Parts: sequence; C-alpha cells; structure tokens
Amino acid sequence: MNAPSEHETGIGASVRRKEDYRFVTGSGKYTDDVQIPGQTYAYFLRSPHAHATIRSIDTSAARSAPGVIAVLTGDDLAADKVGGVPCGWLITDVNGQPMKEPPHPALAQGKVRHVGDQVALIVAATYLQAKDAAELIEVDYDALPAVADARDALKSGAPVVHDIAHDNKCYTWALGDKAAVDATFARAHHVTRIELINNRLVPNAIEPRAALAQYNRGDDSYTLYVANQNPHVERLLLTAFVLGLPEHKMRVIAPDVGGGFGSKIFLYAEDVVLAWASKKLNRPVKWTAERSESFLTDAHGRDHATVAEMAVGADGKFLAMRVHTVANLGAYLSTFSTSVPTILYATLLAGQYSTPHIYAEIDGVFTNTTPVDAYRGAGRPEAAYVVERLVSTVAREMNIDDVELRRRNFITSFPYQTPVALQYDIGDFNACLDGAVELADVAGFPARREEAKRRGKLRGLGFSTYIEACGLAPSNIAGALGARAGLYEVGEIRVHPTGSVTVFTGSHSHGQGHETTFAQIVSARLGIPFEQVDIVHGDTGRVPFGMGTYGSRSLAVGGSAIVKALDKIEAKGKRIAAHLLEASASDIEFKDGKFTIIGTDRSVPFAQIALAAYVPHNYPLDKLEPGLNETAFYDPTNFTFPAGAHICEVEVDPETGAVEVAAMTAVDDFGNIINPMIVEGQVHGGLAQGIGQALLENCVYDKSTAQLLSGSYMDYAMPRAEDLPNFKVGSRVTPCTHNPLGAKGCGEAGAIGSPPAVINAVINALSPLGVTHLDMPASPERVWNAIQSARQSAQPSANPAP
Repeated sequence: MNAPSEHETGIGASVRRKEDYRFVTGSGKYTDDVQIPGQTYAYFLRSPHAHATIRSIDTSAARSAPGVIAVLTGDDLAADKVGGVPCGWLITDVNGQPMKEPPHPALAQGKVRHVGDQVALIVAATYLQAKDAAELIEVDYDALPAVADARDALKSGAPVVHDIAHDNKCYTWALGDKAAVDATFARAHHVTRIELINNRLVPNAIEPRAALAQYNRGDDSYTLYVANQNPHVERLLLTAFVLGLPEHKMRVIAPDVGGGFGSKIFLYAEDVVLAWASKKLNRPVKWTAERSESFLTDAHGRDHATVAEMAVGADGKFLAMRVHTVANLGAYLSTFSTSVPTILYATLLAGQYSTPHIYAEIDGVFTNTTPVDAYRGAGRPEAAYVVERLVSTVAREMNIDDVELRRRNFITSFPYQTPVALQYDIGDFNACLDGAVELADVAGFPARREEAKRRGKLRGLGFSTYIEACGLAPSNIAGALGARAGLYEVGEIRVHPTGSVTVFTGSHSHGQGHETTFAQIVSARLGIPFEQVDIVHGDTGRVPFGMGTYGSRSLAVGGSAIVKALDKIEAKGKRIAAHLLEASASDIEFKDGKFTIIGTDRSVPFAQIALAAYVPHNYPLDKLEPGLNETAFYDPTNFTFPAGAHICEVEVDPETGAVEVAAMTAVDDFGNIINPMIVEGQVHGGLAQGIGQALLENCVYDKSTAQLLSGSYMDYAMPRAEDLPNFKVGSRVTPCTHNPLGAKGCGEAGAIGSPPAVINAVINALSPLGVTHLDMPASPERVWNAIQSARQSAQPSANPAP
C-alpha cells in the first residue's frame, strides 16, 4: 500500500500512524516506565493449589527479610473493610432470579479457588527483594478436590467452587421461542447435529498487566497508573464499589498500553490491593506481572462446550436452530464475564441467515480455573464458530455447495429483525461473498487440489460468512439486559486561539491508531492541517467520563461523539462568522476550512474564527460566550453490524497431520472507512489471532487437579510469521444508517470470521478420508489421530459376523 502525499490526510486516506514515531524510537511511556520518588515494589504470593482451605499464614520470616516494608494478607484487607472485586453485568436466569454472584476478595480469605489466586502481598524496596521474601511465607493449605471442565462441574458430586452455588451454576439463561423451535424440528426434512468445543485462550498481550498506585495524604487522594482499556470504568468500580471513595478522589491514568484484546478491560484484584496498600503504607507501590503470572491471572477467553442443531427443508432452506452451550466462567466473575456467553453470544446466532426460529440455552458454570471474560470478539467469535461450522456441516450432509447453501439462506432485505433480539440495519452479504470467491480464486481450487494430491498432500477449502454486533449500545437497552454502566462515549474539542485543536476522547488506544484516525476526522471537518490536531485519552483527570475501548466501538461511538462536538463548534463558528461578515447565521456555510456567505465569495477562514473567539474585540458578547470549546456525549441507538466472508485454503500432510494455511482471504463490510491502512492492519492482526486459535493455541488444565498445564510459551503455541500466509483482503461498503460517520468497526472481525473458515477447510481436506469433525486447535497430533481413526473405521472387520 503506497503512502499518501502530505496533503492526503483526510477521511479515506491511508495516513501513516502519527503515534508510531514515539514507539519505534523508544519514546513511548508505558505503566512500567513511570517512576515516582519513593516508590516501592510489590510481589504477589499466589496459590499453588486450585482449591484449598487456608488454615494459617505465617509471614514473620518474610517481614524480617532484607528490604521488606510490609506483608499483607486477606485478613488485613478484611480488617480495613475493603470490598470484593465486583462483576459489572447482572444476568437474570430463566426463572427470573438474579445470577449467583459469590464474593471475590482481592486477597484470598479462608479459601483459594484457582491456581494463581492472590494469597499475600509483599512490598519491598526492590522487586527482587519482594520476590525473595515471598518464599519465606509459610501457608498451611488443606487441599480440596478441584474441577476444571465446566461439563464436569455440572455432574452430581462435583467439587463445589462456591457455597452459594452448590450445583456450580451461576445461571441458566435462554433466548428464543423454544416451543416454535421444537415444533419446527419435529417436521424438518433434515436435521444436522454437531458438538463443538471452543477452546480456552490466553490473551498474551505484548505488554503484561502493570499498575502503580500512589496515595497523597495531603488531599486524601489516589493516583493509579494502570495498563487498562477503560480507565473511567476502572475508577468507577474501584472507588464506588470496592474502596468506598468519592470518584474525584482517584485519578486513573492509562498511558501507552501495549495491546489488550479485551484482557485489560477489567478491574483486577491486583489493582485493588495496590491502591489500598499505597494508603496503608503511605508509599507508591508498583507491580508489573511476569509472563507466568499473565498465564495464571489474566482473564482467559472462550471455553465453551456446545451442542448445536439445524433443521433444514428439502430445498436447503434453514428452518430452525437449537443451541445449548456450557460456558466456563472460571473461579470468580470477572467484570463483564457474565455477558459474554449470553448477550454477546446468543444474540448473534442468526448469523447472516434468515432462519425463522432460534432457541439458545446457556449454562454459566464456576470451575477452579482462571476467570474467563472478553477476548477479541467477546461472544461473537463463539457464535460465528457455532453457526458457520453448522452451516458447512449441513452443506456436506445434504451435498449442497458451501457457497450455494449460504446464498440460499442469506438475509437480503433490511432492516431485518432476527429471532434472537437484534435488528440488523443494513448489509450486503452476497457482495462480500462474491468478492471473496473472486479474490480467493475459488474457481481454480480443483486444479490446486489435484496438484497437491500429486505431491501426496490433501488440499481443503473452507468458508465462513460472519456477522458481529459492535459499538456496544444503547445504554437503556444494555441496562435492561443487566449492564451496570452506560455504553455511551464522550468527545471534547478544544480549539486554541491559533486554530490548532486538542481532542479529549473517552475511548482508549492500545494499538488501534486513535491519534491518527481521530485527527483525520477533525482535520477533514475543520479544514485544518492534520498535524495541528492532537488526541488525548486515557486520563480521568483530563478527559470527561467515557467508557473506553472494546467491542470495536472506538470509531462508531467515540468517533461519533467527536463529530457531535464538531457539530457544535461549526454551529458556533457560523454565528461568529455571521457577525464578522454582517450576515445571518442561516446564510453561512462551512466548507474546506472557510465560513462563507452562501452564493458569494465573502468568507473568513477557520483560524480567524478561532482567534476572534479568544480575542473578542469584534465579537457579539451579548449573544455568545468567548471561547471555542465544545463537549458532546453520544449514545448510539443500535449496535453496528460489520459482516464479511472469509475463505481459507489449507494443505494437510496426511503422514504427519501438519496443516499449512496456503491462503487466507477476507472481504469485509466495515461501513465507511477512515484509514484503509489501519483497517487492513487490524484485519491482519485479527486473522493471525483467529488462525492461532484454530490451529495452535490451547489453554489446558489437568482435569483432576485443575493445574494449568500450558502455563508458558513452552506449552502454549502462539502463531509465528511462518504459520501465516500473505493475506488477501478486500472490502465492500454499506454505511451504517444510525451514526454520523456511517462506520461499523473493524478491530475484531479477523478473529471472528477466520476460525470456522480454517476448521471448515481442514475438514474439507480430510473428508475424502471420512473425517467429518475436528475441534480446535487442529494440531498435527489431533489431525493425525483423526486420519488414523478414519482409516481404521474404513477397514473391513477382521472377524465379520456370520
């Protein structure tokens, strides 16, 4: 992709990211880079057991160790009446009862419930001194039986994780018309049934979680530097629900953040403990996770076990869908964990298809594992995987071409009310599929398959046509569905006297390129140079209350708030210009950075209006206040619905089971695009993560002890460059109908559409051998075993029955 000229910086231009200069030159400032005079260092002693009663904790030796300032335990936390870590989304079960919400102490009190649970905090002059002292703490544990698999946790006699949930169920939640679905299945021409595992993932952001808490005794206030995706929500939860503080007594600063993918949305126990300890010790306290801690304590993703069925007519039309999912929530409820397998998953089970009836039932289950929460896509990848694996299975069983079956069932008229609550406003699913089929050269696949066969390899082609709900909204509906916070966004525009602009956004950038994209919007709208626009985010002390970044909401919601603020600036600018030009404000138009009397050549540039607003020598002071700053909040009326078609082509070595992704094609509809280069980068990153889940990544616990077996990069396979092909990426555009930018969001699409495409491709390659199912990840061992099982099943019995 060619770089634009210096003048090509407006909407639709592939502007190079302005923030990258400081990153590539080492000038970024991350939480671990922050240094405060007198700061101390924290280390957390963590449980080696997945489930145990704490009989006693002897900290005496640790307290006397060199450099140690304090050793604090759950008893100290309880004595100071520090609340537990709250869940931010209340789910109501099928019986109308609230979910079971057990306490989550920030330091273990009486029990530990997963390996890595925080047992004690050691604070010392250096990190190594704190870590060494932790080895001197003696904890007397009484180990208890543990359970790691959510399906096992539901069985009679399973270990009980929390006393308030003796069956280990947090909730049973359902969506759809069960009676209508059951009746349709009873008369269906064909029924397809599949069982799927959506494997558990570890987020593995390049920057580990970190926090630095400072208490100011002078004004009884706190400052918390933290690697977090939504600092205002962190502050709200921490002050109002845990520490019992007025919000204005805490400033949360999320500086540069090195990736999040959902794992840094949440309020974590460590943040609570550090803030509390900073006051208790009257010293700044810093903690940065080691990678092993990240594996143990960063909220994991996915971990669903699903049975899905599709009722189909003789013509291949989908009639009804029935889904039951057991969702592993882990040992405690993370901030948004309860919403992921319910509101963010079941509502997307219609996919791109006009299936008349859908019923989904979800069991949210406690286990002795790390809490599970949002990970890139958050519920939508899980839904797309179920739908697209089911659709390709129907195609194979009914001997209908994959592309043809999808086309027969696509939604083609909009707006479209799905049977699972959401209403899609617009889309063109055929256009994306047609584009992907052409870009992937599907017509040439048979020849490539034959060529691979001559080399002893198996070639497969897999399809996925996904849809997702982004720009989480609106607040009133989210509140009715259990959200304990609003889902709007804020934008503040400060126009300086010289005409340059600073934008304060409640969205947070941790790799998405806000400082570039938002500047493009403002530059294009005001007609000022791109370089004269600065973006500020991630600081509750400078930015009005906003909701942060997740769910591909930054542009559709955060960008729309900025546009609304720009609307106010333009309206005021027209009034100032009207005064200067001695005209009516209704006769003024604003275009290309100039306010002009319509139909004339009389105009004033934006910079002159800005100066007049701050140097009001010739200004209608009786009608307007000086200054040109405006703030706007934007609460969307609906989700946005990015959609697309992904096609994967794989080559399998039947002798080793190794899978090579030979080609990956993605054609997506993200609505209007501000910066194509940034969008393409987001798609590439998502595809890499999706391929990683499909072929490589798997977070594994021992089923009997709930010990994490994949706790390092020695055991957990992240995708490398050599695992990925050169991606083919295209786009189609149907602008969103209900936000001013017409934007839909792009950040999660790659991770949503690619996993089912990859697995469908692997199964397509193996189907001539009789392999019809594989769970993710399709590792060489799994593929090889599936091939051997299919070959054995195909062999005639050695002792046929008489």
